[in-house]
This record gives sequence, structure tokens and C-alpha cells, in this order.
Amino acid sequence: MTTQATSMKNEHDNKQNVRVAVDMEHLKKSFGNNHVLRDINLVIHKGENVVILGQSGTGKSVLIKCIVGLIDLDEGTLVILGQNTSELKDKELVELRKKIGFLFQSAALYDSMTVRENLEFPLRRQLHLIPKEELNSLVKEALENVGLSETIELKPSELSGGMRKRLGLARTLILKPEIMLYDEPTTGLDPITSKEISNLILEVQKKYNTSSIVITHDIECAKLTGNRIIVMKNGMCAAEGSYTDLKNSDDAWIRSFFE
Repeated sequence: MTTQATSMKNEHDNKQNVRVAVDMEHLKKSFGNNHVLRDINLVIHKGENVVILGQSGTGKSVLIKCIVGLIDLDEGTLVILGQNTSELKDKELVELRKKIGFLFQSAALYDSMTVRENLEFPLRRQLHLIPKEELNSLVKEALENVGLSETIELKPSELSGGMRKRLGLARTLILKPEIMLYDEPTTGLDPITSKEISNLILEVQKKYNTSSIVITHDIECAKLTGNRIIVMKNGMCAAEGSYTDLKNSDDAWIRSFFE
């Protein structure tokens, strides 16, 4: 490759790194004979909310667990914030994963801890020794961001389902992630609370310029939060577009998600 060609390639790669948060090429994952991810090709741009729809068992949650590193891929190339995960050493992977926030369906809170202690836990684990004043400031900011300032000394068991979900989000946001992964963020919530969580996802995107993947069966959540919607089928991306595009698709199976 000539010097000019190399320079042009590097310039192209740098531009891609500026625009792209997650780049997935030919991702595959099987559990025995169950081929869950068959061939995923998907790009998430920086500052973009991408919603993934699909029937149960089509691989949506497995996909985001592969992205965050909870499950290892079998094949494919996964580039996160410009770094090819297959080329990173363990320590480098740990540092990269600090930039990824994951909101579990259950919110994954520690019921034996207060709200304050739940938020302090990831800070102490990731940042280790941190001045008390800074710790208090970060905890208060995180709670203010999700409207839970008054719950700081309560236990998670004293909170409603929607409040627990917001607390789970606050605990994730306290480390200022660049990428957010939401696994069924509105599951089990009433329509009003579901809308509140959807609006909160938008506020997080706006305030922190996060790049997000939202796994959901909630079409209202998809409509509110998604800059782009992906429909998965048989472990692959079957369709993508705006809410309006997909709702008016010529494919009756695609339209069925929006009816």
C-alpha cells in the first residue's frame, strides 16, 4: 500500500471512529445446537438510540450481553469505541467495559444496601479510594438525574417497580458511560411509569450524549426512544428503519410488531 493510500485509509478509519460507537460484523453465537446469533451486522452511531425488536428467543438479550462481555462470541468482529475487542488484553477489556452501562431487566439492586450504598458500590469498586465529598456529590447528582433524591436512605424494597428501575439506571449512570445497553427497561411497569422511563432514556441520551441499544417488546417505548429501529429474526437483522417506515412496511410480518 502506498503512503498516500495508507494516509487515506487512516483518515477514513479516524472518521469512522468519530462517528461510530459500536460496529458489529458477522457476529455469531451458539449454545450447543441452538444457533442464537447467526450473522449480525449492525452499526451504532455515537449519540444514537437504536431499538431492537424481535420475538422471544431471537437473540436480542444475548446480543447485548455479548457487547458488554457477559457472554463470549463464537465468531465475528466487534469494535467498540474504535477498539477491536478480540485484540484487547484482559486489562484493556476491563477498561473498555467501564465505558459501557447495562440496565438489567430486574435493575439488579442489592436489597441489603440502602439507595446510597447501592450507588456508592460501583464507585468504590471502579475508583477505589475516592474522597467522601466527591462520593457524596456523585451520588446526589445521580439521584437528581432520575428524580430520586428523597430516597437516598431507603432500601430498594421500599421503592416501587418504577423507582427501582430508575435507581438501577442511576447506579449505571454514576460512572458516566459512553454506551448504554437497556434490556427490557419497561417490562412489568404500568403505561404511565413506562412512559416516564422512556422519557428518562431520552434525557440520558441528551444530557450525556450516550449511544444506546434498547431491547424491548414495548412498542410505545420503541416509538419514543428509537432514532432507528432494528427487527431481529432467526438471529439476524431482518429489517431496519424509522418507526413510521417499519409500521408501514410491505412485509406483513414486520407490520405485525406495530399493530
